[in-house]
Amino acid sequence: MTLEAFLLTLKNSKRKMPRVPAHLCECALGMLQGGMRTADVARAINCNARTVRRLRQRYKETGQTADRPRSSRPLVTTPAQDRYIRTSHLRDRYRMATTTARVTPGKHNPSISAQTVCNRLREAGLRA
Repeated sequence: MTLEAFLLTLKNSKRKMPRVPAHLCECALGMLQGGMRTADVARAINCNARTVRRLRQRYKETGQTADRPRSSRPLVTTPAQDRYIRTSHLRDRYRMATTTARVTPGKHNPSISAQTVCNRLREAGLRA
């Protein structure tokens, strides 16, 4: 990947902060294991020295250069509500997602959105 393509990828990325690509992480780790200084490695892959230090620390802790897993956003529905959504649509195939959303209470809010119903049905392999 050329530098121009890499910068274009960063520009078009939806993430807030640019990420160092996996192949550059591997290169940086090789340079560090080869005895290069952190600042020199950072200059070579065009990133901050702190990023290289964090990369080294993450590799020591996990044995990988990939990002650590993150916790996802909490779900609005409980597993019981997901089953209710699935069974109600299996009983009535022509039921609209908005109707189901109106009668299903949310875990935190009084109601859930029709998009949530569509998402749960898609996860179950059904269509709204």
